[in-house]
Amino acid sequence: MVMELLPLVPLGLVAGLFSGLLGVGGGLVFSPMLLLLGLTPHEALATSTVAIVPTTFGGTWSHLQAGRLPLQAGAWIGFSAAASGLLFSHLGGVLSGWQLMALQAVMYGVLAFTISPRLAAMNERDQNPPGGPWLMVVGTVGGFAGGLLGLGGGLLMVPLMVRGLGAPIHQAIRLSTLAVLCSSSAASLEFLARGRADGVMALVLGGGAAFSARWSADRLHRVSEQNLAWLLRLVTLFLAVDSGRRAISLALSG
Repeated sequence: MVMELLPLVPLGLVAGLFSGLLGVGGGLVFSPMLLLLGLTPHEALATSTVAIVPTTFGGTWSHLQAGRLPLQAGAWIGFSAAASGLLFSHLGGVLSGWQLMALQAVMYGVLAFTISPRLAAMNERDQNPPGGPWLMVVGTVGGFAGGLLGLGGGLLMVPLMVRGLGAPIHQAIRLSTLAVLCSSSAASLEFLARGRADGVMALVLGGGAAFSARWSADRLHRVSEQNLAWLLRLVTLFLAVDSGRRAISLALSG
């Protein structure tokens, strides 16, 4: 059992780096890896959600300590993400494995061609967070991704805040990290209660990821908007292809 869990540690560290830099929960690394280890799509997505909790806690704590996370805006997006994540966690069992993978592929494919840095640069003094009601809408979308698809939802929320609400990408990433923490925490309660998640695997993955997420979150401000946008685009394009391949394979085998 111990030998089976050891490979999860370095992979958790990699997921944490993505989490701290991109405002995602790490599900983009967790889910494909858990599928390779033999878990079913439903088990992999549920376990991924539980592992996201400690991962995003590390990044959120770093942003709070640095004073770079607007608390009022965080409350708006965090509350809606938690409520939405809990709601949609009840609906994941309705879809088959290939349908879940197909939804992921479509979501990633759309994002790959919509992510871009803001057209107009903003000064640090002009980095006011978007309005609360719109942040609640974004949080609801993130909760959908976390509760239904086992993803943190950051890859949805960051582009929505940047392109739709005009938020600076660094601020969007920080708010997304908090929202992912809230949505995954709520959804995890449902997954653990129903026995859909492997708690030991989630703990090993999330424990290592929490350390690297905090490290990368501390250095987020050093990365340019253009580099962050291109990294998001490359990651989503790769995941769109991978999820699509898995969806086709599951549909044909069923």
